[in-house]
Amino acid sequence: MEEMANQNDIQHKTVYERVVEFKQKYPFTLAWRLKKNADIVENHLNPGETVIYAFACQKNRNPLDFTSTAVVAITSERIVIGRKRVVFGYFFDSITPDLFNDLKVINGILWGRVYIDTVKEFVYLTNIDKRALSEIETNISSTMIKYKKENYRFKER
Repeated sequence: MEEMANQNDIQHKTVYERVVEFKQKYPFTLAWRLKKNADIVENHLNPGETVIYAFACQKNRNPLDFTSTAVVAITSERIVIGRKRVVFGYFFDSITPDLFNDLKVINGILWGRVYIDTVKEFVYLTNIDKRALSEIETNISSTMIKYKKENYRFKER
């Protein structure tokens, strides 16, 4: 009974609440304006789409650039990335399982990086607390593999 209550709580958390939990667990991740960035993701969720995992990072190639904070959410349908611009507007990216190719994790001196290879581009996620890398990799990989197995038939050789 208690386990069902915990599952219900998990499903009803907002993107912002999940990102705050991530930031508290991994405080060396460089990210700010979490509420604004999480709101972008929240606004673009489809009806019935649920968030499985969410984290904050910088979305850029340069680990010395701290101005591109993004919120990344793994949902029941895709990976979504929201970034609120400082003055006006925002950026939103969506990676569906059919576009997902590969994932690369790099553990650096101060922070870690995650590179997501898609059909059209590379997505660079940087300045992540090194201790969070395995958790992020596990959540992204297992979710994408699950969706690909469910939705695409693979030929056995």
